[in-house]
Amino acid sequence: MKRMGMIFRAKANKALDRAEDPRETLDYSYQKQLELLQKVRRGVADVATSRKRLELQLNQLQSQSAKLEDQGRKALALGREDLAREALTRRAALQQQVTDLEQQHQTLQGEEEKLTLAAQRLQAKVDAFRTKKETIKATYTAAQAQTRIGEAFSGISEEMGDVGLAIQRAEDKTAQMQARAGAIDELLASGALDDPSGLAKDDIAAELDRISGGSDVELELQRMKAELAGGTGGDRQAIEGGQGQAQQPQAQEQPQRDTPRFDKQ
Repeated sequence: MKRMGMIFRAKANKALDRAEDPRETLDYSYQKQLELLQKVRRGVADVATSRKRLELQLNQLQSQSAKLEDQGRKALALGREDLAREALTRRAALQQQVTDLEQQHQTLQGEEEKLTLAAQRLQAKVDAFRTKKETIKATYTAAQAQTRIGEAFSGISEEMGDVGLAIQRAEDKTAQMQARAGAIDELLASGALDDPSGLAKDDIAAELDRISGGSDVELELQRMKAELAGGTGGDRQAIEGGQGQAQQPQAQEQPQRDTPRFDKQ
């Protein structure tokens, strides 16, 4: 069970590491810091609100204290010492409340100053983190782009790897088809395979056709030269010696057979 748990944690850690994007992590951390800064600012605002409420209460108590003092003075001037004593007694109670509120006011003022200083420090820290975050994100993006370009040039990226495999398969199939076509041509030329169309020829027939075609071209070229030079039909017959030699024995035999006919006449 321990081994299974360790393997599961290792697999999960690897999967999380593969899925984690440092830029998203930095943005999330910056967001949490902004939320914390917002909470500190709300705390400062709450303390300031409490301090302001105490200041209002202090102003009211001080106003009442001054009013009681004035009333006691007027009562004493009218000879009403009892009223003056009551007014001063109430004023003394209000003064005790004022003293207590002043202490609370000082405490809240000190807390407000501490929270304000903490908010300022946190604000500076958040600003510095934001600058560092943007720098790290830009560096990571540039490194990622450079890595992808390098992988594309080297052909080890996943996309370029697929393209390279497709090209390799196409080249292999092309070479295989060329080899097959060459083998079929050789078999047809050697007569090992029959051509049902009857257009294929063996090596001897192909060689004879090539020689025949070459001699025909040479004879045609000589005839055209003779025509350009103003030659007669006898010259053309002399040029076409290859064909004339085959017909010379028949030409010589025919005058011998015709000669007795002219003697009889």
